[in-house]
Amino acid sequence: MDFFLQGLRDAWDLVTGGDPALWQITWVTLKVAGFSTLAGLVLGLPAGVALGLGRFPGRRAALVVANAGLGLPPVVVGLVLALLMFPQAPLGRFHLLFTLRGVYIAQTVLVLPIIIALTAAAVRSLPVGLLDQARAFGAGRARLSILALREARVGILVATIAAVGSGLSEVGAVVLVGGNIEGVDQTLASAALARVDAGQFAPGLAIGIILLALILLITAVLTWIQQGEAGHPRAPS
Repeated sequence: MDFFLQGLRDAWDLVTGGDPALWQITWVTLKVAGFSTLAGLVLGLPAGVALGLGRFPGRRAALVVANAGLGLPPVVVGLVLALLMFPQAPLGRFHLLFTLRGVYIAQTVLVLPIIIALTAAAVRSLPVGLLDQARAFGAGRARLSILALREARVGILVATIAAVGSGLSEVGAVVLVGGNIEGVDQTLASAALARVDAGQFAPGLAIGIILLALILLITAVLTWIQQGEAGHPRAPS
């Protein structure tokens, strides 16, 4: 108990002391989570809608792959991407290894299946009559997709919350691809790991407490938005 209380005191001192290194790590963490979530939404929403609405050969197999991606091991993803980013590897010429750009890519790869699978599930759960009615009124593929996204917005917010949480808490891929370099691409989660590896348990716990508080804060805001959307259904257009 004393150890945990010491971690709380250290966390409070880090926050109130205005430690520049802490704020830099926090900013990197927010950038990784924000960029990967935004990129995942841009790439994943169209794919999720296509899997949710489409009727094409291989759709079931694609759904299985997307759902399997929910359990994608981050360490394996990080290892594969790191090998691809070595100087002599296919992605070596882009100089992504041990850079923040490489971390962005790794985290985007991790959140993409989350967004695709949860978006597809949200779209598939829509009332069949709603989409059939839109088709009967002559809605094209683009308009039908927009309608599906609008009506499935609560489920899409769930996917967004999951993606943000993954971006904030990821360690394995960040360390393997980014190298956990302090001042460059170290995040709160990887910084906590580095402190524990160095035997600095109280500072590691302090950083972990700050990370948990950040996750709770951001998740609370997104959940509040989600509940607002769920409580105010929009009239069909």
